[in-house]
Amino acid sequence: MRFTDSGHDYDAVVIGAGPAGLNAAVVLGGARRRVLLLDGGPARNSLAQNAHGVFTRDCTPPGALKEAGLADLAPYDVTVLSTPAREVRILDDGFSVRHGQTWVTAGRLMFATGVRDVLPRIPGLRERWGETVHHCPYCDGWPNREAHLAVLGSHQEGHHLALSVRAWSDRVILLTNGPDELTPEQRLDLKRVDIPVITTPVRRLTGKQNITAHFSDGEKLPLDAIFLNPTQAQNSTLPAQLGCELNEKSRVVVNENGMTSVRGIWAAGDMTGAPQYVMSAASSGMIAAISLNTTLIHENVRARGAAFHKSPDEQVGVGEP
Repeated sequence: MRFTDSGHDYDAVVIGAGPAGLNAAVVLGGARRRVLLLDGGPARNSLAQNAHGVFTRDCTPPGALKEAGLADLAPYDVTVLSTPAREVRILDDGFSVRHGQTWVTAGRLMFATGVRDVLPRIPGLRERWGETVHHCPYCDGWPNREAHLAVLGSHQEGHHLALSVRAWSDRVILLTNGPDELTPEQRLDLKRVDIPVITTPVRRLTGKQNITAHFSDGEKLPLDAIFLNPTQAQNSTLPAQLGCELNEKSRVVVNENGMTSVRGIWAAGDMTGAPQYVMSAASSGMIAAISLNTTLIHENVRARGAAFHKSPDEQVGVGEP
């Protein structure tokens, strides 16, 4: 029996194969762990044309990034299945996970299932999501620099995003799609940086290469692109079903090492909250994987009668409590 043997089918099951899950699987595979990676389908950014701000891979299409990430797993004992986790049960010494009709056991569990964007119900918006309607100026601001842009939103979020997008173009309009819910100071802020506000409801969006906003009063506004901050929901209900703590925005609560409130379960990536970028998701996957693996190391050592003696400055949550 090798030193890293856990006695389960897998040392860890990683659920979700976006940047966080893929990077976690690479780290765990490189640590000689037997890993099952369950790929539940396309990543949240799969409709985007390119991924930006990715070290050495800037402007790479998201699909190509995922292919490269899967290829990186080849040297390791990582099994990749194109199926989501359907059910998880907590065992005395780990977890039982069902994918399809098959049950497997693992000593540890990591969720990297991400979130889904809940888009405004404006006809034509969903069809243009990822092409001429975008979420993140750091991802899609550069291709739309100096373009004629609109921000769709109201209240503080619309105000904040409009001021941010203004850094990429001096032609930005805030479309609040109804009452703006702005404070007098926020309206003055927008005026100071030359961002007009249109409160007329948007009835539909048309256009292919460009986009046209059609308003309820019959007016039209030609644009190059629209940015918005959609609300979000968890892709998977499993963390909540297992008792993982969620915050007021339904994000899975984790500590600095990616540990959830349920012993033996980690979470990484967009599902744990901002910042939601490819690189930060991948980073959180690595941090969580190292933490997960450290607990397995402690367990393996203790099983042989040895121990890591605590240092006065040892961080909480690094090893098994």
